[in-house]
Parts: sequence; structure tokens; C-alpha cells
Amino acid sequence: MALDLLQSGYATLAYEIAEERASALGRLGRRLEAALTALATCPRTTHSDRKIRDGLVEQAGYALWLFVVQREACGLRKIDHVIQVYGVPNEVLARMGPLARPSIQPTKTVGAEVALPPMF
Repeated sequence: MALDLLQSGYATLAYEIAEERASALGRLGRRLEAALTALATCPRTTHSDRKIRDGLVEQAGYALWLFVVQREACGLRKIDHVIQVYGVPNEVLARMGPLARPSIQPTKTVGAEVALPPMF
């Protein structure tokens, strides 16, 4: 009886963990799609919008990185499929990784030297 309860509890926990992994993967996939869509709306030829485009490429590279890391956490290791299905441009693939300059700046708080920005 106790063993059945233990196995049942473990199975429930394992199911909830798998459910959260899948949910996070879906959220990050939608984030990547949104970043790639925003990048596609910014023309590559306009010199006046180069800073905007660079920012969009950086955000898309960050979204790609987050998505690939979550896929790896789910046991999906091949990035080629992601690049093909989502149509990831080479410039985004080259910028894949954490943001060089976080968009959230550290702020001072009472009783602490500096509060660090969230990692994600």
C-alpha cells in the first residue's frame, strides 16, 4: 500500500514536471516566432534603421538561445530542425546567446549594495 502511494506520488510529480517543460518550450517557441516576425518587418537595406535592426537581431538571438536550451532540457538535442522549421536567418544564428547588455538595469535597494537583474 505505501509503495503504491509512493509510486503514485512520483508519477504525479514526474507528469507535472514534464507538463511544465512542455509549457515552457511552447512559450519560448512563441517568443522566438515573435522575435523573428519583428525582425522580418525591419528591412535590411535601410541605413537609418540599422540600430533598430541590430537590436531585433540581438533579441531574436537571445530568444533562439532560450528556446534551444529549453529543448535540450527536454532531451531534444538537434538544432538543425529548429533552424529549418522556424526559418532562422544566419545573422540570428550568429548572435545566438545571452544578451550582451541586459535591458533591465541594476537598481539600488535599501540594505543592499546593488540588486541584480533577473537572469531571464
